[in-house]
Amino acid sequence: MRNRVIFGCSGPVLEAVERDFFRAAQPWGFILFGRNIVDREQVHTLVQALRETIGDARAPVLIDQEGGRVARLKAPHWKPRPPQSVFGALHETAPEPAQEATYLNARLIAYDLAEIGINVDCLPVLDVPVPGAHDVIGDRAFASDPLVVTAMGRAVMAGLTEGGVLPVMKHIPGHGRAGCDTHLELPHVTASLDELSTTDFVTFRGLNTCPMAMTAHVVYDAIDPNRPATTSPRVLKVIREEIGYQGLLMTDDLSMEALSGPISARAKAALFAGCDVVLHCNGSRTEMEEVMAEAKPLEGVSLKRAEAALGQLTEPCGFDPRAAEERLKELLAA
Repeated sequence: MRNRVIFGCSGPVLEAVERDFFRAAQPWGFILFGRNIVDREQVHTLVQALRETIGDARAPVLIDQEGGRVARLKAPHWKPRPPQSVFGALHETAPEPAQEATYLNARLIAYDLAEIGINVDCLPVLDVPVPGAHDVIGDRAFASDPLVVTAMGRAVMAGLTEGGVLPVMKHIPGHGRAGCDTHLELPHVTASLDELSTTDFVTFRGLNTCPMAMTAHVVYDAIDPNRPATTSPRVLKVIREEIGYQGLLMTDDLSMEALSGPISARAKAALFAGCDVVLHCNGSRTEMEEVMAEAKPLEGVSLKRAEAALGQLTEPCGFDPRAAEERLKELLAA
């Protein structure tokens, strides 16, 4: 039986000790970072090796391939993609071309990922930034208008899905107000629940059919002043009920400094709060062993959500990447 965890690995080649660990741990899936990337052939080989450890040729393998400054696949082997803000800026003067460009960009990202066996992209970013917030989101966001973000996010989801890649919307229920970088600190958001509901939650509510969502390591004082969303039953209840999200809910990386306490305690708290799957990214086997001390089998409603997400994977067909590149170039130039 697989467990409610997604793990990273240490480098571009799967080490024997990692292979043995993953065979015993049986995580639901894996995630790749820059340290795991050399070129197409190497990544494809690594992805196959990871899946072999758990005996599942369709196991989820995730990556953060947003474009802009958050892109694990880089030149010269992969074409750089713009950050989401570029498409949001185009939307200000040309909404329909902007949505077409957003779709094509996502479809091209999916083409790159599917070619090397990656079937989940942690995209779209649906956060709505506000003035004065930390720039950890910044140009990763489409716009400050929730309705624009929703429309553009829908185009990203369509492009990825039609390319055989599952989207993961992030960072639910909203990271746009955070005053610090959650990789380093824990932010507190002081906005009222009404304000959150009419701005931050709008994008996630509008796209709540997305198969997967990633939580924010952010404290929302109006809901739970003591715990970040990732480990807060109160916030997760809002996500499930007010936002209406019933898909697979995964944590952001447990090893980020926004969370405190032992890694095992972080995993336990997130699963207790109601996350379906925990994410651990840095490839540290010691930390992964600590996570496994609290990992739970993937069963019940979490298993159903995981199966429903993977059930949305489709085989891409009828796509001309060269024509798509030319059309995208035209749209962005205009």
